[in-house]
Amino acid sequence: MARGFSDYDESDVRVRPGKGSRPRSKDRPSHDDAVSGMVVTKDRGRWGVVVGDTGAVVQCMRARELKKVSVEVGDRVGVVGDTSGRKDTLGRIVKREERDSVLRRTADDTDPFERIIVANAELLLIVSAVADPPPRTGFVERALIAAFVGNVTPVVCLTKSDLADPAIFRAELEDLNVDVLEVGIDDDIELLKKRLTGRLSALIGHSGVGKSTLVNRIVPDANRETGVVSGVGKGRHTSTQSVALELPGGGWIIDTPGIRSFGLAHVSPDEIVGVFPELAAAAENCPRGCSHLGPPADPECAWDNLEENSPVGRRAQAVRRLLEALRSNNEWELKQLDEER
Repeated sequence: MARGFSDYDESDVRVRPGKGSRPRSKDRPSHDDAVSGMVVTKDRGRWGVVVGDTGAVVQCMRARELKKVSVEVGDRVGVVGDTSGRKDTLGRIVKREERDSVLRRTADDTDPFERIIVANAELLLIVSAVADPPPRTGFVERALIAAFVGNVTPVVCLTKSDLADPAIFRAELEDLNVDVLEVGIDDDIELLKKRLTGRLSALIGHSGVGKSTLVNRIVPDANRETGVVSGVGKGRHTSTQSVALELPGGGWIIDTPGIRSFGLAHVSPDEIVGVFPELAAAAENCPRGCSHLGPPADPECAWDNLEENSPVGRRAQAVRRLLEALRSNNEWELKQLDEER
């Protein structure tokens, strides 16, 4: 039975100052008729949403009631209005479904404002060049941290492996149970394509590492702009907005803008340790306040009792590098940014 106006009390209505005295109900429509879709683009207050089985991309605005709700590429949403995708039509996003994963970063390690890179990704492809420009291990380690705590499976893609031997870099990453794939210009990428098929994946990497080139190999008709590396080994930004691209065999890959720094103000050391159950169990024997960095910072860390050459012992050393990357500030990266400007 519909509720009569007399059933409302004064808390159920709001009066708009200067707009007369017409009451506005706090009740909101359920939008049961909303069409489900996924956000594939975001640009200046407009979202592109692929809806239904037709694959039509509907340009959308966000409903007023979602004003304080972030809507990012990869989000599953409900859309009402014109969902035909025809030119000059506009739909409205009225729902955002619960997220399975969120990849976040901050501008630096002191910035309290979190920036969501992508939502609901299953895989994060961290693209790093073996040479030209040389690998920035700190960036890769920080990206791994963001993936681990964001419930996203990381995969490191090493480009330009024809220019240098990636063996040492590769070995350090494999101690973390992270898959490492070499994707040099002449390398077969069928294994990578197989990993991506049927999944929602995201790519991140510094400018100039060959990220856009890799996307064009995975999705031949993507036509992502590629750039060259300057004489001092720094790349130019060629991707300026995140965009989801449909894979030929099913699934989606999200190409993100080149990132120069990766702040982790939103991550605590305990969150990193908690990702590795065997290390978290060993840490229960550590003294209170142990940072798990080992001597001289923590001379009584229980991780020091792990067999050094065992898989868990090597993993402990690898996780210590992550903890050190988290603890260190990003002054070096800011200096690099200033030089690039």
